[in-house]
Amino acid sequence: MSRIGRKLIEIPQGVTVEVNGREVVVKGPKGPLTCKFEREIGVKVEENNVKVEVLGETKRSTALWGLTRALIANMVKGVTEGFEKKLELVGVGYRAKQVSPSEITLTVGFSHQVDFKAPEGIQLTLVDNTHITVTGADKQLVGMVAANIRKIRKPEPYKGKGIRYEGEVVRRKAGKAGKVGSGA
Repeated sequence: MSRIGRKLIEIPQGVTVEVNGREVVVKGPKGPLTCKFEREIGVKVEENNVKVEVLGETKRSTALWGLTRALIANMVKGVTEGFEKKLELVGVGYRAKQVSPSEITLTVGFSHQVDFKAPEGIQLTLVDNTHITVTGADKQLVGMVAANIRKIRKPEPYKGKGIRYEGEVVRRKAGKAGKVGSGA
């Protein structure tokens, strides 16, 4: 039995949840989100709650039970509050420039500038020229966009330069030791 799958999802004011066949549609102030679920899982909307139940007792269906409940709960949270990921650029001369609400230009040590355009539903904002905030309603999409920005220039282990998540700790390596005690 899934502990997470058993919990009811409370629907806040201003949010509607519809179940169409094997698809859940959640609409709220930040826009609509949809998610498909498997045949082994049943989703019901009762009063102000969403109930996720398992239809067949197999190992796969119990695993999908908690997953489906978590996905729907994230959709409800996303259309009301939204999600955000913060990135920081570390390195001499590393900076970002805002082109539009969904597009930035990065200068991260290459011979050229890198243009990054976010998909629909994602907003990119710059706190200053070294801090980027990725916001949106879809948790998976926000995480994917943040990971794609980080992938442009991952933090390297010797000086720690690159694009990293805010608060991320980069394990540093010692580097070359040079001539130490050669005894010649």
